[in-house]
Amino acid sequence: MFTGIVEEAGRVVGLAERKSAWRLRVCAKKILRGLRMGDSVAVNGCCLTVAGKKNGILDFDLLEETLRRTNLGDLRKNSPVNLERSVAHDGRFGGHFVTGHIDCAGKVKTFRRSGKNYYLLVTFPKKFSKWIAEKGSVAIDGVSLTIAKAGVARLAVWLIPHSLKVTNLGALKSGGRVNLEFDLLAKYAESLKRK
Repeated sequence: MFTGIVEEAGRVVGLAERKSAWRLRVCAKKILRGLRMGDSVAVNGCCLTVAGKKNGILDFDLLEETLRRTNLGDLRKNSPVNLERSVAHDGRFGGHFVTGHIDCAGKVKTFRRSGKNYYLLVTFPKKFSKWIAEKGSVAIDGVSLTIAKAGVARLAVWLIPHSLKVTNLGALKSGGRVNLEFDLLAKYAESLKRK
């Protein structure tokens, strides 16, 4: 379980196909302390298992399903990635409930400055529209954000300078892909409605 409060933006060292899986290598600094093999780390919001840790480099194995459903396959050397360790049982809980199970990759339609803030508009497959609402929560590349505008197959958020400084969201470009995890509570409510 995660909160969507990103701890640092790491850098991709490499992404390569291996015999049994794809291997993602990420350079990190802040999250390394106390991190062990087998621990969960959200990378751009996607829950991954630490498969290796040496000299500030974290290794993760990726499945074909992970590459198909997320933007992790788009990563190149030096791409910034958002990193968050799983919630400690005695830790503070900011943001919202984030599982690290990406629903889909969305497409950046608009990313622009507006006054002192930034406006981000993302489109996604229509079938996920049932899980969004104005002032509801969404995780974009693992960042817990409040939906400012909700529509069919689209949502908009406002970004503050702090979010742009400590995450990879400041590097977004129109046409780029972002990982979307819709609100867990909305999914459960929708599931109960079907019963």
